[in-house]
Amino acid sequence: MERTGAQILMEILKEEGVDTIFGFPGGAVIDLYDELMRSGLNHILVRHEQGAVHAADGYARASGKVGVCLVTSGPGATNTVTGIATAYLDSIPMVVITGQVSSHLIGNDAFQEVDIVGITRPCTKHNYLVSRVEDLAKALKEAFYIARSGRPGPVLVDIPKNVGAAKTDYQPIESVAIKSYNPTYTPNAKQLEKALGLLKAARKPVIFSGGGVILSKASIELTTLARNLGIPVTSSLMGLGAFPGSDPLWLGMLGMHGTYRANMAISNCDLMLAIGVRFDDRVTGKTDCFAAQAKIVHIDIDPTSIRKNIPVAVPVVGDCKISLTELNRLVAEYNLSADNAQRAEWLTQVDYWRKEHKLAYKQQEIIKPQFVVETLYLLTKGQAIITTEVGQNQMWSAQYYHFDQPQRFITSGGLGTMGFGLPAAIGAQAAFPDALVVDVAGDGSIQMNIQEMATAVQYKLPVKIVILNNRCLGMVRQWQQLFYDRRYSQTIAAHEPDFVKLAEAFGASGLRASKPAEVEATLQRGLTMPGPVIMEFVVESEECVYPMVPAGRPITDMLLV
Repeated sequence: MERTGAQILMEILKEEGVDTIFGFPGGAVIDLYDELMRSGLNHILVRHEQGAVHAADGYARASGKVGVCLVTSGPGATNTVTGIATAYLDSIPMVVITGQVSSHLIGNDAFQEVDIVGITRPCTKHNYLVSRVEDLAKALKEAFYIARSGRPGPVLVDIPKNVGAAKTDYQPIESVAIKSYNPTYTPNAKQLEKALGLLKAARKPVIFSGGGVILSKASIELTTLARNLGIPVTSSLMGLGAFPGSDPLWLGMLGMHGTYRANMAISNCDLMLAIGVRFDDRVTGKTDCFAAQAKIVHIDIDPTSIRKNIPVAVPVVGDCKISLTELNRLVAEYNLSADNAQRAEWLTQVDYWRKEHKLAYKQQEIIKPQFVVETLYLLTKGQAIITTEVGQNQMWSAQYYHFDQPQRFITSGGLGTMGFGLPAAIGAQAAFPDALVVDVAGDGSIQMNIQEMATAVQYKLPVKIVILNNRCLGMVRQWQQLFYDRRYSQTIAAHEPDFVKLAEAFGASGLRASKPAEVEATLQRGLTMPGPVIMEFVVESEECVYPMVPAGRPITDMLLV
């Protein structure tokens, strides 16, 4: 049956299970938006294209589905680049659809023409410029397949204006196969046997889990393995929630702002089972000293991530869920258990490190930011979906809000994108309208995409924003305090908006707490008020995130106070 390119797009979005699109219209996509009105698909109009990509990202992280956004050509397309790079570094499945000038104008410097395929090639898993309407269906189907399969990631499809308007015969594509792209899901049995042998012999094992465990929905399998063998677990920032944060085996986050016990356990273990991680520099510190006494088993679906940064003894290429399922089967077959005297000695040592240096702060006359996050955790009983901006607010959230479930912590890890949290919260709220979604923000980062408050208000998305207002760009200021003799170059806010009035100007609610005694009541009120709410907490301006490992140092070299 004959269809326009715009109709084909809408048909395929439905076939792929898409129910919500985030976007901003323009001339190059006017035909697509015209058809969108008749499609029955839910569209959320953002106020900036960067917000559209972050919202699609937050939707994907919260739901496990492919996030979708639709923007126009030129500046509309270039405004998506930061969001695309954010999703790329964190392996988030997403399809970004951009408009383009008509095919015959490409290369002529036409109005709002830009080579978005060339620009985004380094930060997409793959991308397409569809020059003929006959090729559109295949490109779109492949885009969704590539985005969600293997190591997930963003895929961009650039559609010239004439392709959206042109017609062709359309037959649904039942399945997708790409000769040059065949991810390995099932691990090599011999490699798993080697891993099992190291697990048998290990006296001081640690599991290091990452975002790949969450992306592959392998949290149950990870938890089963750790509990059956009595192995303590740490994780990267992206892996928080893959293993219950309330479990006695939980060590806390690893790395630059990781817990003392996690960093010490990794540095003294004799076996590390690394699952779905990429050994980012914020995790490893000085690589020569990272887990220097350990043999490392690395499980990951992306073979290029294995041995890229850290040498490993046993590489296992495969899907985390499938690999852990098989490893659990082998553990049961060989009757391995946590009943091991040598392991008991190791767990005693780990518990000593936990008691020796706990995460701590002293609440005095001025509100401590840790106190706000800790109170938020207690009031929500850990059941909220937490998004964050980037900086100190992000690290305090990781340290003091304990995640027992996956897909409850949504943050920009690899790129560290300020302005991510609010639109990501909007995306998560769109995925789960009845959930409590809270963006923990800093006063600097919240202003980078504050325009999306209008989106939240328009669509009645009741996101709650907790601003830890220290009147500065806190993380950079912390580095200036510790390593640059308090030379606070351009990090102290000379002027800030009244966040309560700003919330009201957008049609939302605004609250403020400036004393410790006001924190709990402000949170209780704000979390239960209808609609979007901004809660501003005036916190200690020179509070630092501890522990902290200075750049280029081993993760045992922690600043603790």
